[in-house]
Amino acid sequence: MLFLVPHDPLNPRRPDPHFAAEAAAARDAGWQVGLVDHDALGRPGGAVGAAARVPAGGPARYRGWMLSADRYADFADALAHRDVTLVTGAAEYRRAHELPGWYGTLAGATPESYWTVGAERDDVLRTADRLGSGPAVLRDYTKSMKHHWHEAAYLPDVADHAGVWRVARRFLELRGDDFTGGLVVRRFERFAGREVRTWWRHGRCVLVGPHPDTDDGTPLPEPDGAALTGLADLVGGTGLDFVTVDLVRRDDGRWRVVELGDGQVSDRPASISPARFLAAVTGAGC
Repeated sequence: MLFLVPHDPLNPRRPDPHFAAEAAAARDAGWQVGLVDHDALGRPGGAVGAAARVPAGGPARYRGWMLSADRYADFADALAHRDVTLVTGAAEYRRAHELPGWYGTLAGATPESYWTVGAERDDVLRTADRLGSGPAVLRDYTKSMKHHWHEAAYLPDVADHAGVWRVARRFLELRGDDFTGGLVVRRFERFAGREVRTWWRHGRCVLVGPHPDTDDGTPLPEPDGAALTGLADLVGGTGLDFVTVDLVRRDDGRWRVVELGDGQVSDRPASISPARFLAAVTGAGC
């Protein structure tokens, strides 16, 4: 099994510093490590050059910076020409990476959501109307602008068309060329406490830790066994082999899904050691 990580932008013979510890842990565990050029991967037509240093032959697990679904598909094709097969295929990556791919299976465990294809004003307003009234959160298929909460994420009332479109326009300005798929309107739910990142393989939770954005070293409120057991059927129903599910408690105490993501490009919290992480997510049969 190959373990593929981005190379250091300043030294193509070394792993990117952000993933160097995981690469070392993978070598210690007996994996062969290959280096890829992430900057080239992010450009249309750049995948062949990006994969030029990858050893030929065999299955591979990618562990690196986020890629769009289209660029990941290019990457998979480039590797296939070197007889290397990504364990997570391009179609599976898209389903995990983009909200419309996983929402239907997890709909009962995550805020009610509707989305557009593209970002035409009338489509955005019709989509917002499907929630009726009340507050919501705006994002695209892969990302929100939560750090620009009031100007590009939070919708105080979806029935206020002028307000909805004002936030949508600002979101589109901030996302720019990174805008993906369409706009998603998610019903606002009031959450309490820190966000938890759970790691899943083949529908089984293998690791629970803090979300990297809230990894401050304080004790973490972990989901109880009943919450994870109920979620296991839903995650297993996606048919995805390696994903993260970010959870947070709603103000009524119920655990809710904030996001599902592809595990290859989900960041590891610093409080979980690389060796512990690799042992959990790359067990036999990965």
